[in-house]
Amino acid sequence: MSLKMKDLSLQTNESKSTILYYLKEGLLPQPSKPKPNVHLYDESCIQIIKFIKYLQHNFSYSIAEIKNLFKENHFDFDGSFEMMVRSLELISGGKENQWYSKQDFLKLVTMDEKKLKAYQKKGYLFERAKGFSSKEVEIAEIIERASNLGLDFDLLDAYVDDAKILAEKENDIGATLLKEDEESHNARYELLFDLILTLKPYIFNMHTVQEHKKNITKASK
Repeated sequence: MSLKMKDLSLQTNESKSTILYYLKEGLLPQPSKPKPNVHLYDESCIQIIKFIKYLQHNFSYSIAEIKNLFKENHFDFDGSFEMMVRSLELISGGKENQWYSKQDFLKLVTMDEKKLKAYQKKGYLFERAKGFSSKEVEIAEIIERASNLGLDFDLLDAYVDDAKILAEKENDIGATLLKEDEESHNARYELLFDLILTLKPYIFNMHTVQEHKKNITKASK
């Protein structure tokens, strides 16, 4: 389905000038021109604009950073749950992500391959399609610090077990939500992002705070 500028603006709640700016910056596919003065925009522009706004409002991405993200990664803006998972993987690396081969990663974190494989098997670290990112470097350093200080890794195992359970539930709910009711598809897409990226860490962190408060209260009695 193709859209006129007015329809695209209404469906994305974005101004004409902003949409034209995205076009100028190469963030949107160029419209078809079946007749003089008639510009028709691909339906995928809706999802692209929504994604741009999400990156700007929730992660403070600049247009330059978004352009770089689009340049380095392929997105299939079909609005599917698979697209959302792909987006989450990229966002989780951070705005200023760097990528390393396995060899460079091991040198950087001063870790041998045997230990890396053990951490991967445990579900603590992941090698992505482009290798290891600066996020994996950060996580590896945290794990190594925990190991050096003698932390009981049962805590990390609990994180992994709970993450797997939640991931299965999120996958089932996400796939179902995005199959239903095309009219509210964009709202459902945004809701899934907010549930996974905002609500989930909030609930986890606030329960941790509450548990610490209980312990402090007990200790003061």
